[in-house]
Amino acid sequence: MLWETLFAQKYDFIMVPLQLLIVFCTVYYMTLSVFGFWRKKEGPPAPPEKTFALVVAAHNEEFVIGPLVENLKNLDYPKELYEVFIVADNCTDRTAAIARDAGAQVYERFNRQQRGKGYALEWMFEKIFRMERSFDAICIFDADNLVKPNFLMEMNRKMVEGHQIVQCYIDSKNPFDTWVTATFSIAFWHTNRLLQLARYNLGLSNLLGGTGMCISTNLLREYGWGATSLVEDMEFSMKALLNGIKTSWSHEAVIYDEKPLTFMQSWRQRKRWAQGHVDIFFRYFPKLFWRGLTTGNFSMLDGALHLFQPALVVLVCLFMILSVIEPISLSFTQLFSSTIHQQVWMFLSYIQFALPLVALMLDKVDRRAWKWVLLYPVFVYSWVPIVFLGFWHRNKREWSHTLHTRGLSYNEVIK
Repeated sequence: MLWETLFAQKYDFIMVPLQLLIVFCTVYYMTLSVFGFWRKKEGPPAPPEKTFALVVAAHNEEFVIGPLVENLKNLDYPKELYEVFIVADNCTDRTAAIARDAGAQVYERFNRQQRGKGYALEWMFEKIFRMERSFDAICIFDADNLVKPNFLMEMNRKMVEGHQIVQCYIDSKNPFDTWVTATFSIAFWHTNRLLQLARYNLGLSNLLGGTGMCISTNLLREYGWGATSLVEDMEFSMKALLNGIKTSWSHEAVIYDEKPLTFMQSWRQRKRWAQGHVDIFFRYFPKLFWRGLTTGNFSMLDGALHLFQPALVVLVCLFMILSVIEPISLSFTQLFSSTIHQQVWMFLSYIQFALPLVALMLDKVDRRAWKWVLLYPVFVYSWVPIVFLGFWHRNKREWSHTLHTRGLSYNEVIK
């Protein structure tokens, strides 16, 4: 009876499934967030034993590379168990010289055709594989990062436990510089707590975040890096997941990342991410969804759902446009008003906007960030045109550099 009621209108065969999909995705991510409300108890720290190659791909980063190398050289881990490698990728400034003076091993790469972080990392990995000294894992950072001293101890514990890929907590280096850095930071804090930690608590696969990543060297040798898209982190996450290898999460290992100062800087960076996300969606979603469906692997289905998000944004916008166009709006069943009272949907919307504040409170983020939650919807809705541009320019893979200028020390960031 309900089925006949829902499909009684002219366009119900399209619009009812579309609305059900929107409802499912909304409820799924709200439910997922609940599992980030607590922290799973971790095992005891393991004695330092794993060896690490710390790799930074840097393009014209003379303002920030020095403090990062100094920071990495002073982590709370035996110095003989790790090395710092800087890839000065197509640099025209003093990045290489500053990194050498700070004590890093520097490799200069010049290739105008294969530009971008993914290519630079692949080039450096091949060099590491051929070195006389072997490393158990490779940790990847961005040049603008600063790293919490316990980072390698946490990665050592994860590797001893048997994890092959680990993503750390991405914090903000400059959360209160502008309203853009504040809302950008809130997005990362929200993701860390209510998506990444939630997935970890449920035993799902986490997502690599582009920096603060630790990957088993044996795994890289076996499967290869091969991630040269605009979102090399997402590409490698999905590649590993397709092969049944999950990414783990460390909430205690923290890196501090520099957020864009202006809205246009953030727009360009997010447009690059959207282009890459859409590219990976077309390449990996069908395989990941089908394999997850046929094998019952829920981690794969969750990964596929993450890849689906840009398409979901487009579908939601399509639904909203058709909902106000007559006679189309009168020719399909409006689930959001006919089956459940509109106030229920409003309540769910309020919860969605309250979740970022919940994340800040759970992770005890500086209270100065709380007021910026009011502007967070501006940041969220600005993703809509960016996603459409991502679809439009998905085949353009030209890498763009984000200028970093905050050459702070680790102690300055902590203060």
